[in-house]
Amino acid sequence: MAVHDTIGDFLTNLRNASAAGKDTCTVRYSKLRAGIAQILLRDGYVSDVSEVEEVKGQRNLIITLKYVDASSAIVGIERYSKPGRRLYAKHTDIPRVLGGLGTSILTTSKGILSDRDARREKVGGEVICKVW
Repeated sequence: MAVHDTIGDFLTNLRNASAAGKDTCTVRYSKLRAGIAQILLRDGYVSDVSEVEEVKGQRNLIITLKYVDASSAIVGIERYSKPGRRLYAKHTDIPRVLGGLGTSILTTSKGILSDRDARREKVGGEVICKVW
């Protein structure tokens, strides 16, 4: 039986598109991917996120990547919790990325939140990825 890590594939698509200097990255729509993309937009790692409906009702996310002085705003993005090893954290134990310069993205009982929002709302959850 094959194990598919759709979030890992999504993060790899973003990483590869930014390394190749692409303007946009198109991925299949899911609520989790859209939530992660909205946090990346709010924290300034991407320029725009839009949802497009293709033929037969299939939806895609089009993520416009952001570049600063010809280098990508996303320096690094990595999966933290993996399908074979889920990692959860209390709001007091959420990992800081580069001493607070980066962002951790969590899925919590209040939805998909950044590390700052999760600490502010005092909720923990599964740490999905880290971005810097």
